This record gives sequence, structure tokens and C-alpha cells, in this order.
Amino acid sequence: MTYEPSILGWMADHLGTPRSWDGPYRHVVTAAFVALTLIGAGLIVRKKLKDVPARLIPDGRVTLSNLFELISEALLRLMEDLMGPGAKKHLPFVGALFIYLLVSDLIGVIPGFFPPTENINTNLGCAVVVFIYYNYTGIREQGLKGYLRHMAGPVIWLAPLLFMVEVVSHVVRPVSLSIRLMGNVAGDHLVVGIFSELMPFLVPIAFIALSIFISTMQAFVFTLLSIVYIHLASGDEA
Repeated sequence: MTYEPSILGWMADHLGTPRSWDGPYRHVVTAAFVALTLIGAGLIVRKKLKDVPARLIPDGRVTLSNLFELISEALLRLMEDLMGPGAKKHLPFVGALFIYLLVSDLIGVIPGFFPPTENINTNLGCAVVVFIYYNYTGIREQGLKGYLRHMAGPVIWLAPLLFMVEVVSHVVRPVSLSIRLMGNVAGDHLVVGIFSELMPFLVPIAFIALSIFISTMQAFVFTLLSIVYIHLASGDEA
């Protein structure tokens, strides 16, 4: 079996790591690497946020702290526009989801790395977490009976039909989220790889810039749809 050149392949050849890391399980290894990296970054930022005097002095350059703050503030403004004043309680989940997907997409731009989101299993895992979260939110906010009544709609004689339509819609959501993200990320990574091999100088720069844009937009779309699903499940009016 042949493997594309990658960091995981180099590790397998020189450090004695399992060769399967660069094959069927490379999305698992890369996804774990992204998660551990973000956990480490989060702990660093958390330590700084505990230092009150340091928080009062603005950073003179781009740091992890102000980067996370920028993303959090932008997401919170978007969520408040869509969900109203109750958006803040969902920010930790939505923020973690967006940052994880963004880094997972963008890591594919780095030579030798493969984005874990080009594999359906990674995306489906994220989508299932979103599915569980927004259904839990709906039940917590409205109660089980209220949530089921919300799914059935206001018209009694149409309730059975509308309820079945809602059930199908909820089941399809994780699949549609996963396939959309996988298709765009895998296609984008393939295009960049092809042009990098054919024309390794200058020309790939334009495609790398396009790849960064597409990766960011795909993470944003996934997150935006998740916000919409949470809002619909909560039954709140913005």
C-alpha cells in the first residue's frame, strides 16, 4: 500500500510509530492532535485570564488571548442577532465547536498534514454532538412534553404528519452537516495538492489563499447551522 508524503508517514519511518496512523486512522490521530493542541492553548489563555492586571493591559501584538477574544466576541454578536439575549449561555459550546472545526480545516493547508474533517467519521462525530446538544437544550428549556409539542406544530389535525416530518428532518441534519463539510474540505485539499505538484512555485499560493477562505467558510457554515438548530430547539424568539 502506498502513502502520500506526510508528517505521520515520516514519524512511522523514523520514530517507529504505527504505519496505520498514516492510513485508515490518520483522521483519528490528526483530530486528537488538534484537540490536544487546543486544550493546551486553552489552558495557557485561562492562566493569563486569571491574572487580572495582565488582562487590563492590551497586548501589543497578536496573541492567543486576543485571538480567542476576537473569535468569541464575533460569535457572540452573531448568536445574539439570531437567538436574542439567551445566546451567551451557548457560547462555550458554539465557540469550542467553531474553533475546533476551523483549526481542523486549516491544518490541511500546512504541507504534510491532512485535515481530519476530510473524513466523514470526524464530521459525523461533531454533528452527533451538535444533535445531542440542541435536543438536550430543547428538552431542558421546554420540558419533554413541550419539546414534543413544539415538534408537532400548532395544528392538531396536522400534528402526526408534522411530527414525522420533524423526526426525519432531525435525523437528516447530522448527515447533511457531515457530508457538506467532508465534500468541501476533501475537494479543496485535493485541488491544492494537485496544483502544488504540477506547479510548485507561485501558482499554488493563490489556491492556498482560496483554501484558507473555504476552510474558514465551511467551519462558519457548520457552526451557523448549529446555532440555528439550537435556537429552533429552544423555542425562544430573538
